[in-house]
Amino acid sequence: MPKNHNNTALAKTFVECYWLFGLSKRDYKYMVEDKNVKNSIDHPLGTDNASCYTVVLSDLHLCEAETPHPQRPFWKKYKTREFFFDDNFKHFLEAIHQQAQGQQIELVLNGDVFDFDSVTSIPDNPSFKVTWLEKKRGLNPEEDKAEYKIQRILNDHPVWVEALSGFIKQGHTVVIVVGNHDLELHFKRVQKLILESFELTEEQLENVRFCEFFYVSQGDTLIEHGNQYDPFCLAYTPVRPFIIRDERIQVRIPFGNLATRYLINGMGYFNPYSESNYIMTAAEYVRFFFKYMIRTQPLIIWTWLWSSITVLWVSLLNRITFSVNDPLTYEAEIETIAEKANATPRMVREMLQLAVAPATSSPMLVIKELWLDRAFLFLVSFLFLLQIFFIVDRIFSFSFYWILLVYLLFLPFFVFYSKTITSDVQKVKEPKEKILTLSSLITGVNRVVYGHTHKALHEIIGPVEHLNSGTWSPNFKDVECTVVNSRRNYVLIKRPPNQEKRVASLEVWEG
Repeated sequence: MPKNHNNTALAKTFVECYWLFGLSKRDYKYMVEDKNVKNSIDHPLGTDNASCYTVVLSDLHLCEAETPHPQRPFWKKYKTREFFFDDNFKHFLEAIHQQAQGQQIELVLNGDVFDFDSVTSIPDNPSFKVTWLEKKRGLNPEEDKAEYKIQRILNDHPVWVEALSGFIKQGHTVVIVVGNHDLELHFKRVQKLILESFELTEEQLENVRFCEFFYVSQGDTLIEHGNQYDPFCLAYTPVRPFIIRDERIQVRIPFGNLATRYLINGMGYFNPYSESNYIMTAAEYVRFFFKYMIRTQPLIIWTWLWSSITVLWVSLLNRITFSVNDPLTYEAEIETIAEKANATPRMVREMLQLAVAPATSSPMLVIKELWLDRAFLFLVSFLFLLQIFFIVDRIFSFSFYWILLVYLLFLPFFVFYSKTITSDVQKVKEPKEKILTLSSLITGVNRVVYGHTHKALHEIIGPVEHLNSGTWSPNFKDVECTVVNSRRNYVLIKRPPNQEKRVASLEVWEG
């Protein structure tokens, strides 16, 4: 069990490496002195801050149930009811209720609780316009369409809804932090539908809250999904996530989630919850194609090409579209976010400054991740050789098949180029010491809990105790869903007997 770091140890560590962050000693002194003020913030959620149990889960990825396909048994198999964990979740809540022995439990669902990106069904008689692209890849992130999607998810998970409702009625509290796959939770009507499904009294509703992107638990732990430090998945602004597209208000969806919507949703043999299932080398993709796709999805190259172009176009369009802006209400929104997060408005503003630049700031990076650079090189070289063939054929008549032989000679160069390109998707998700240290100083805590990476961790990074609660999603290494990629983990934070401070541990729920 990693021991807790007190403020003195944190200050000493930060003094030793303040130069790393480009901060002067004067800046450091200001931040450390201000941290003592931030630690005095009132944390309203919970009846006994010193002894309150906090349980953190993340990345549940609740989604609609996929109807099995007899002709394609492995098509989105991970989404079928066979792999729902609702009963397991119900038993988990019952177990931690017993373990708490009458103490109030603070359950934090740390982002990606619902997966709006993977909902592809369309209502039978929609009250809104549905485009051809939505029919193929799922509805746009608009409020009325998000209402349909969340209702579909809740209807397919009645046991989960009943279990969480009963947990709240027992007097416990639930905090839902918005992640990158459930950005449509920013719509108030979507939140209202979720709360209505719990069938709570007015008093019980006070024990449920939605946090825009982070939450400070009992003054000692920062809980954040972590996507703000991933350039592929960050919300451009958690305060103002809305844009106007086609005269309708939408949530601005980041590149990584657009790839799920427009690319992965059309390639149902790839599991979006396990990166090892879809980030492969060219040779691995070829073997995968001949093993699973050649009979049921032979035109996968065409599907990938037009879907990738769609992802690129919408990503760049989202990047340059201005946010819905009202300067008269901005500060009020900051104050509301701070109140729900047990923070101060200043903390919110400073936490916003830690976000990285989105991947769409470098279009070439996005193009490489989609493999469109290789497609462009392949096409241009083919057209170049074709043009040479037409010129030479006028002088010396010969078979068109010779051009294919010449083209094969260029394949080693394509292979070499492909191997020089490495994906940064997995690498950039890992937390950086700089971000952990600064977020710790900003919020006045020594412990940070993330989600997002789907990797359960408990470690010390610099001066900060860092935990990640992993995922409960159907995370399989293989398309046949036989090899589990991770166990169902959760973070437990509590105060042991005869100790003043709470301690954290990474636990595994066996079910």
